[in-house]
Amino acid sequence: MPNLPDNHGIFVLLLTGFTLYLFTRDRLPLEASGLAILVILITSFQLYPYEADGGVLAPTIFLAGFGHEALIAVCALMIMGKGLETTGALQPLAIFLARTWMVRPRLASLGTIVISAVLSAFLNNTPIVIMLLPMLIGVAVRTQLAPSSILMPVGLATLVGGMATTIGTSTNLIVVSIAADQGVTQLEMFDFALPVLIVGSIGLAYLWLVAPRLLPERKAPLSDTAPRVFSALFYVNADSAICGKSFAECLALTDNEMRVDRIDRGEDLSVTRLPSVTIREGDRLAVRDMPERLKRFEKQIGATLHSEHGAEQDDEEPQHLAEIVVTRDSMLYRASLLGSRFAQRTGLLPLALHRAYGSDLEEISSDIGATSLHAGDIVLVQGTGPQLEQLKRSNTTLVLDGTTNLPYTHRAPRAVAIMAIVILAAALGIMPISGAAVTGVGLMLATRCLRWSDASGALSPQVIMVIVASMALGVAMIETGGALYLAQSLVAGVGGLPIPVILSILMLVMAIFTNIVSNNATGVIGAPVAIQIADQLGVSPEPFILAVIFGANMSYATPFGYQTNLLLLSAGGYKATDFLRVGLPLALIMWLGFSVVLPLLYEL
Repeated sequence: MPNLPDNHGIFVLLLTGFTLYLFTRDRLPLEASGLAILVILITSFQLYPYEADGGVLAPTIFLAGFGHEALIAVCALMIMGKGLETTGALQPLAIFLARTWMVRPRLASLGTIVISAVLSAFLNNTPIVIMLLPMLIGVAVRTQLAPSSILMPVGLATLVGGMATTIGTSTNLIVVSIAADQGVTQLEMFDFALPVLIVGSIGLAYLWLVAPRLLPERKAPLSDTAPRVFSALFYVNADSAICGKSFAECLALTDNEMRVDRIDRGEDLSVTRLPSVTIREGDRLAVRDMPERLKRFEKQIGATLHSEHGAEQDDEEPQHLAEIVVTRDSMLYRASLLGSRFAQRTGLLPLALHRAYGSDLEEISSDIGATSLHAGDIVLVQGTGPQLEQLKRSNTTLVLDGTTNLPYTHRAPRAVAIMAIVILAAALGIMPISGAAVTGVGLMLATRCLRWSDASGALSPQVIMVIVASMALGVAMIETGGALYLAQSLVAGVGGLPIPVILSILMLVMAIFTNIVSNNATGVIGAPVAIQIADQLGVSPEPFILAVIFGANMSYATPFGYQTNLLLLSAGGYKATDFLRVGLPLALIMWLGFSVVLPLLYEL
C-alpha cells in the first residue's frame, strides 16, 4: 500500500468524506453545504499554510471555480434552456407526441423515450421533464393508462441521453474541463457519442420494453387530480354547519366517512376526539383523504379548506383543483405558503398538503400554511383556469392538472435557431463551448427570447455552489497528494487485475456514489483520481475520464440521485423502491455495456 500523504493531504481526504456526507443530508441545503466546505478550506489553508512545489499554496485558489470556464458554460446553457422553456419552443413537439399517444401508444412510448434522450444530449433534462410531465399525465387521463408505467421510463431516458455530448449534463462539461486543466487532450462535443449510442440503445430498449412491466400497476387511473392522500385542515367558522354540534353529529353529516386525526383549538391545544365534544368556532379539524373527498366533506360540514388569510376568489369563475409540485427551483422550496405569500402572489387557494415521503401528520403544523415545504411535496390548490394558466406560464412551478397546455410565443423559432447555432459553433470548433453559450445568451436577450429576470432566475445557486466547492476540493486533493494516494490505493487494491477490470471498478464506484451524493460532486472529485490512476497504469487517461463521466451520470436507482427523479417521484406517485426496481437493472446494463465497449474502443 502507498504511504499516507502529509497532514494537509490527510485533512483534505477527511474533508472530502465529510463533504460527501453533507451532500446526502436533505435537511441542509446543498448551497449551504458547498459554502461551508469553501469556508473550511480557505480558513484552514490560511491559518496553516501548505508549501507546494511552487511555493505556498494561496487559499484564494479555492475560489477560482467561480470564474472557471466550465462553470460559465454551465450557467450560460442553463439560461439558454430557460429561453427555450419560456418561449415554448418545444410545445409543437409535445403536441405531436400527445396526438401520437392517442392513436398508437406503443409506438408513441418508443418515440417519446428516444426523442427525450436525443434532446437531453443538447439541453438540460430538467426543462425537458417539466415539459413532458403534464403532457404524459394528460395522456394517462385520456388513455386510462397507469401513469407509473409512463413517467419513469421517459425520465430515466433523459439521463441516458445526457451522457452523449459534452453539454448533455453539467457533469460532462465540468469533468471534461478539469481533465483539460490537468493536461488531458480536450474532448470535443461528440467525442464520446459512439459508446453512448451503442450502450444507450440497449438501455433505451430496456426502458421501452422491460421497465414498464417492472413498475407496479396503480389500482385507479390518474384523474384530473391524482388519487393521493393529502393532509388538510378544515377551518370552522360561525356559519359552519358543525359549529356548536357534537363531534359525533359532525361525522354523521359525512355519513361517518370523514376520518379526523386531530381537533386543534387555539394555538397549542388539541381536543380529545370524544363523540360528545362540541365543535366551536375557530376549531381546526385535521383530516387526511383524497382531493375529491375533501371537497365533498367541505360542503357537507360547511367548514373551509382555507383560512381567512387565503387569496380572494372570483365566485363567477369556475373553480378547478390542481396539484403544485415543490421543486428545488420553486418559490415554495424550503419555505412555507405563508412565508412565500403564495396565495397573494398567485391568487390560488392552498387547500391541502401531500408529503413526498408519506403523509406523516406529525410533520405538519397546526396551520398548513406555516409548514416548511421540501422538494417532492405536493400542494393541492383551488383557483380559476386563468389563474392556473398564469402560474404555468410563469415557469416557476410544476403544475399537475391533467392538461397538455404549454406556453408558446412567436419567438420560439428564434430560440430554437439560436440554440442550433450555439451547438453547431461548438461542434465544428468555431468557438469554445463557453464562448458559444455566452454568445447564445446575448442573442436570446437581444431578440427578446429572454428577459433579464428570466436569465437570473434560471441560475441555480445549488448547482453553482456544489460545482465550486467540488472544484476546490479537487484542487486541494491534487495539490496535497490526496488524489495520488487514492489512485495508488485503488491500483494496489486491485492487484494485478487487467486494466479493463480496473476501469470497470472505477466506473462502478462512481455509479454508486452518484446515487448517494451529487452527480457533479462525484464527477469533480473522481476526475483527478481517474487521471492519476491512468498515470499509474501508464495508459491513456481518456477512457478513465469517460468512466467517471458515465458512472457519475448513472443516477437511476434513488429518487434523490438527480433532481428530475424527485419530479417523477411526486408526479407518478412512486415509492423509493420503484427507482431501485427499475434503476438498478438499468445501471447494471449501462455499467456492463461500457465496461465492454470502452476497452474495445480504446484498445485496453
